[in-house]
Amino acid sequence: MSEAVELQAPVQNGRRWGVLRDVVISVGVIGLIWLGLRVLRDPEAFSEWGDLTGKLAQAMLALVLGIAGIWALFIVVNSLVEHLPARAAELVRPWIFVLPALAVVAVYLVYPAIRTIIQSFTEVPEGGGIFSNYIEAFTDPAVQIAIRNNVIWLLLAPAAAVVIGLAFAALADRVKHESLAKTFVFVPLAISMVGASVIWGYMYAWRVPGTDQVGFINGVIQFFGGEPIPFLFEIPINTYAMIVIMIWLQVGFAMVILSAAIKGVPVELTEAARIDGASELQNFFKVLVPSIRGSIITVFTTIAIVVLKVFDIVYTLTGGNLETEVVALRMYDAMFRFRNFGQATAMAVILFLAVVPIMIVNVRNLRKQGIEA
Repeated sequence: MSEAVELQAPVQNGRRWGVLRDVVISVGVIGLIWLGLRVLRDPEAFSEWGDLTGKLAQAMLALVLGIAGIWALFIVVNSLVEHLPARAAELVRPWIFVLPALAVVAVYLVYPAIRTIIQSFTEVPEGGGIFSNYIEAFTDPAVQIAIRNNVIWLLLAPAAAVVIGLAFAALADRVKHESLAKTFVFVPLAISMVGASVIWGYMYAWRVPGTDQVGFINGVIQFFGGEPIPFLFEIPINTYAMIVIMIWLQVGFAMVILSAAIKGVPVELTEAARIDGASELQNFFKVLVPSIRGSIITVFTTIAIVVLKVFDIVYTLTGGNLETEVVALRMYDAMFRFRNFGQATAMAVILFLAVVPIMIVNVRNLRKQGIEA
């Protein structure tokens, strides 16, 4: 008995020293990360190094902290978990790796969202009630125009992008050089919205009738004897012209996802429909489309969320003038041009509430497809 106790004593002492060592190393790593973050937040930290050298040193420090520092911290904390009883270690270990991500989400997403909601009710005009910002938002004619435009964008852009993307996906599946054909459709998705707006700004460019048109579309119209159209200056054509840009950008995304879904439909299903006498159109609408219904809903809701947050296209081409303003641009103007933080936060909350139902539909659709979300 005494021999067993004597043998266990060094083992227990070794574990204690191991725990103490890991705790000390953990505290040291956290301290180094904290010091590194303080250096990164100090605008004068690298001022003596010169502009370019200082930025490079700052970038290198950020990489070391973001990769090596966090990696070392995970290793040390995981080593600490190893000292726990087996059952406790099994329960704790997943949280060790999940908690940092949850903390980042809480600090940079959850907290700002809650702060924005509170500010929309508290940052009110003098003498106004807690709902003053929302009352102003829904009674202000400019905001009503922005909401109306968002509704038009939401009704047209996602539906058109999905329909055109589905058509391209089905047709490209039958051509010889499928990947090449899809590349041309997908390329616009790689362009930023500002870049696409500049490109289409030249496409829509308009000059006085009778002069040379620099815009491609008006050049073609004038070549065939038509009257040039001021696409970006005529209401409501300007809104529809910008919706076309969003459709052009999102068709590639819809095509790629729906093409993958079409390839996942069993060949036996479509062949059986053909044997039963179904035409190609009947096969497409009554067999193929119902089979990929879940993917269509996912693509539609994803594009709808992008459309609800549209800002870049309108800001670049019209600046929200000529009745083209949208909710996101109205929120930006209220915050940065008019310094009306209450109305800006109210617009942010309205936009958030508009996105939530679409997100719910998306999550439910994913669950129906057997994807945990």
